[in-house]
Amino acid sequence: MSQQLQTGPILSCQALSCELDSVTGPLKILQNINFTVDTCSSLGIVGESGAGKSMLIKAIMGITPTGLRIGGRIELEGQHLPALKPRERRKLIGRKVGIVFQNPMTSLNPFVLIGRQIEESGRVHLGLTHREAKARAVELLTIVGIADPAECYDYYPHQFSGGMKQRIMIAAALVCQPDLLIADEATTALDVTVQKEVLDLLQTIQEERRMSMILVSHNLGVVAGRTDKILVLYGGHIVEYGPTAEVFRNPRHRYTEALLSAMPQMDQPAHTRLRTIPGSPPNLADQRSGCPFAPRCAAAQPKCHDVMPEMTVGADGHRFACHFPLDASAAPQPMETRNVK
Repeated sequence: MSQQLQTGPILSCQALSCELDSVTGPLKILQNINFTVDTCSSLGIVGESGAGKSMLIKAIMGITPTGLRIGGRIELEGQHLPALKPRERRKLIGRKVGIVFQNPMTSLNPFVLIGRQIEESGRVHLGLTHREAKARAVELLTIVGIADPAECYDYYPHQFSGGMKQRIMIAAALVCQPDLLIADEATTALDVTVQKEVLDLLQTIQEERRMSMILVSHNLGVVAGRTDKILVLYGGHIVEYGPTAEVFRNPRHRYTEALLSAMPQMDQPAHTRLRTIPGSPPNLADQRSGCPFAPRCAAAQPKCHDVMPEMTVGADGHRFACHFPLDASAAPQPMETRNVK
């Protein structure tokens, strides 16, 4: 089991920003991102394609595109990751963080036995011998539900289905017994039934090993009931952040409400037309001074188009950035007057 020795947050992002030059000028991909992931807890990051989810994960992992400028702080167990030398950063992240990417078809090397791919990080970061690494790989294949793991150790990726490949990627992410597991759209390429199996597996492993977990998805249904907190991204900004149950029960930002309304409901009659969000996600090259969601928001006022709303905090650390939030009669307290994680 991974050893959790500290009681504070394992991961903290403070005033994080990411900017990349383009032929049309600087692209502000992420702006003023603030959140923490506590030990033994789970965070869901949701938003449409282009919201900045994957870039946020890449900034944490240190695998950003060449030329990307990162501002603010990214701290893993108190260490500011961008300040570390590349070798030091790889060593720290390799031992402390495991990641499962979206598409197992491209994550696995088709010319290398899956057993060798699983054991590689253990040999590099933990100094395991080949025999020790193989034993751990077979054990992890058993844990993630691969039948005949000792035999499958010598199989190639093409001999497995998409769901089995993703289970193999989960096994590879667990070799160093990380304190933080990141699943970046890890079930998007899978069918619904296999998707649930993989999500249940991730949740079970996270709880049994008392790891922290970040679950990234464009689907609110994926994080519902599986995370302690939820962070909603739109146009590179955090528009809502708080306890998952509270955000689902009482969304305050119009974008979060729109996402929830677009989800199919079990009690809807057959062939009910699903609700959609009109318009398109913002073009990062078109930098607006107001709320990025204003052009698509039915409740937008002139102020929304001109002034970026400040982050506000309500009950239980529920934060949102909206000039005219839902249930505004609750009179939330401005964030700067309270010390909120």
